[in-house]
Amino acid sequence: MPPKQRFTSVWSRQSAPKATPVREHPALSRDHIVKAAVELLDAEGLDALSMRRLGSRLGSGATSIYWHVSNKDQLLELALDEVYSEVRLPDPDVTGWHDTAAAFAYGMREAVLGHPWSVTLIGSMPSIGPNALKAISALSTAMQLGGFAGVTLEFAVSSIVSYTLGATTPEAGWINTVGRSGADQAEWVADMSAQLHIAGAEHPELIARYDSLHDLDVTQMRRLSFDYGLSALLDGLALRLHQT
Repeated sequence: MPPKQRFTSVWSRQSAPKATPVREHPALSRDHIVKAAVELLDAEGLDALSMRRLGSRLGSGATSIYWHVSNKDQLLELALDEVYSEVRLPDPDVTGWHDTAAAFAYGMREAVLGHPWSVTLIGSMPSIGPNALKAISALSTAMQLGGFAGVTLEFAVSSIVSYTLGATTPEAGWINTVGRSGADQAEWVADMSAQLHIAGAEHPELIARYDSLHDLDVTQMRRLSFDYGLSALLDGLALRLHQT
């Protein structure tokens, strides 16, 4: 039987003892490392990130990075939590649960689409950093203030998070795919449209529906689609809140 793989989160990592000699202290701060990692990921994607590549970008050796993280997975944890820092929620006492939940969903969507590489990490590694916990705690507090309680509170929060990520994941995947292709979105859509007419010849009703939307702005349609689904979800939660 192969040995069990244990994931050790960077957030459980203890800081270096105060007695560490000055020469062993890192030349770089964690903030600088995380910022550079996010910039590299945004520019070139997950496959481009390595300790050596990041060290070169920072003008430092990989040793300085290892003082802060034990491995690449921990570095990705830090980068992922930086994405969560862009999800900013209003005061639920002022806005209420409905608008706070909407702010979470829209904020999370924009953060992920702004850093589409992050969608591969969400769910594959724990989101237990301070920014992630702050966002989910604020959402949970808002839902609780709105009247959700017990397992219903857990289900309501889970529904919002699941819808947001479920709707955003294909969008981020599409952005990643287009980026790797070297084409812009309009070129990619035009190319796939021609292929769809061949592959979908036995489904003319789908082709006709697709053609009717062809001249619409793709980005705007994705936003409207997300808005429609989120509104339906929140309206449904509001109805369930008042049911026995």
